[in-house]
Amino acid sequence: MSPSTDFNYNDERFADVQMLRYRLDGFEQLTLRRKELIYYLAKATLYGRDITFDQFGRYNLLIRRTLEAIYTDLRVDHDSADFQAMAVYLKRLWFSNGIYHHYGAEKFTPAFSPQFLRQAMATVDARRLPLADGQTVDGLYDLLYPIIFLPEVMPKRINKADGDDLVVTSACNFYQGVTQQEAEAFYANLKEQHQGNDMPSFGLNSTLVKDGEGRISEQPWTTSGKYGAALRHIVYWLQRARDVAESEQQQHVIDLLISYYTTGDLSTFDSYSIAWLQLLDGRVDFINGFIEVYGDPLGLKGSWEGLVEYVDVEATHRTHTISSNAQWFEDHSPVDPRFRKPVVKGVSARVICAAMLGGDEYPSTAIGINLPNADWIRAEYGSKSITISNITDAYNRAAHGNGFKEEFVIDKATLSMIEEYGDACDTLHTDLHECLGHGSGQLLPGVDPDALKAYGNTIEEARADLFALYFLADEKLVELGLLPNNEAYKAEYYTYMMNGLLTQLVRIEPGRQIEEAHMRNRALIARWCMANGSCLHLVRQEGKTFVSITSYEELRQTVARLLAEVQRIKSEGDYEAARQLVEDYAVSIDPQLHDEVLNRYRRLDLAPYKGFINPWLLPVTDQQGHITDIQVNYAESYDHQMLRYSTEYGTLI
Repeated sequence: MSPSTDFNYNDERFADVQMLRYRLDGFEQLTLRRKELIYYLAKATLYGRDITFDQFGRYNLLIRRTLEAIYTDLRVDHDSADFQAMAVYLKRLWFSNGIYHHYGAEKFTPAFSPQFLRQAMATVDARRLPLADGQTVDGLYDLLYPIIFLPEVMPKRINKADGDDLVVTSACNFYQGVTQQEAEAFYANLKEQHQGNDMPSFGLNSTLVKDGEGRISEQPWTTSGKYGAALRHIVYWLQRARDVAESEQQQHVIDLLISYYTTGDLSTFDSYSIAWLQLLDGRVDFINGFIEVYGDPLGLKGSWEGLVEYVDVEATHRTHTISSNAQWFEDHSPVDPRFRKPVVKGVSARVICAAMLGGDEYPSTAIGINLPNADWIRAEYGSKSITISNITDAYNRAAHGNGFKEEFVIDKATLSMIEEYGDACDTLHTDLHECLGHGSGQLLPGVDPDALKAYGNTIEEARADLFALYFLADEKLVELGLLPNNEAYKAEYYTYMMNGLLTQLVRIEPGRQIEEAHMRNRALIARWCMANGSCLHLVRQEGKTFVSITSYEELRQTVARLLAEVQRIKSEGDYEAARQLVEDYAVSIDPQLHDEVLNRYRRLDLAPYKGFINPWLLPVTDQQGHITDIQVNYAESYDHQMLRYSTEYGTLI
């Protein structure tokens, strides 16, 4: 099969989303045992879906199941404008794992009427609705009505507005009845009681609740606690995967993860993380758990995510070259030597093919990942990075020829440079960001890794991006054979600054500020470089605004100065400097410029966000029920997949 002619990367489009497909290149060449391992790990990944929905809002599962019942009931008028609007709302809900935008975190505005919802709920079989014991259909409607239709009720999943109580004003389902001050004090007390440098990730796998008598405690996410029904299924499939693991070490990793899910012990999670990052010999790997903290305004609670992967052997030669030179990059970083690691330990990087996406990695997913997140583990044991080649390839194929670059790049010479080097440089930037950027630098002794609080995620992403940008322009990359010449890096510099200053604004609704950590990071870097250097400008040509770079060499030195400051902020835990940097450069938007960018983008008729439909892994069995092969089916539609997942993997409601 030819990827370019026989495989359709683009699929359904709705609202601001374009759905894509990704290929499992080389899957058919894997051994049966590895295919079976991937299949079992994929099942463990898909069973985490309901957890993510619930974490992203306490009413998400109720709303999803209610709307799915309406969507699949033939007695409801499917041709009405209200039904069609509800269908789009449901597709957005599926995409975002809840009723809040996956990137901006604002609540969706329904285009269907409350009257339609009430009538549709009365029409469907009540047994298909998520009614609590003794609850009527009207009672369920009364519960859901303000959550769906009233914009002032739980308006944002994550609120990061400076000065607000970020816990009380965020709709994410990590805290119940507590304030930001109470939550911060609770975890500060746990940290004060801990002895030693191996600080657990306190709060990572629990809901913090206050009871009627004012007592604050954690509800752990374990097989016998909250989310137990989903976690028990995950553990079952992890056990099946263990039986066909590639090595004893991989079995040990799975055993530790199962123990962690069973006990909730964060020290076991740390042991699992260390064993996982040291697991490098196999062809198949996975991520499964409460990992990233971007969904929590305080940066403590881990959203559930899953990823099953197998190594892209040829492309991994590139990342191996980077990781094997990690000490050189660390030693030549333009930061204060006090903040560099004297000895870089355990840096590994691989290019992988995603085989299944789940939880917070589905349908929208990252193109690169660096774990574990604990700073003390990174310092003592290192980290493991991946770049996801088949996801990057799908993004690139979807972007070529859509007119976006032609609209926003300043001139033909720059456009030609981007066409020649852009994809390769973008991939290399991701490699450097994940493999070296996140793994670089060190905290000074005694600095709390959570000292930057709500600004920590933005500062960390800026640090990794700046590290990658700085070294992308280094002749060392040409010497290592990673770039063809000393001019190629300019393609990434231009597209990065164009994104930070202009084009990422297409993802933000008029009147809103920048909220998401990665978007804030890009805005911070581009705006700071423009304000603190003389080589980066916004210029007007023929009534349109463009990015102009008059000296790429000077821009690199500006990047170096900002990297030095961001690393200082991170290493010293300078909260006030982090707050000022983010608030000054990364939040507000010029409304006139925003309006111009939106109008230009609107004329291109493109969707600003992309997401993925998973391949359907189907076991082939013999007459005795033994698996003889795993077939990959790419034909499943978006709505069929979402409804199937709700049926097959729905465990929490």
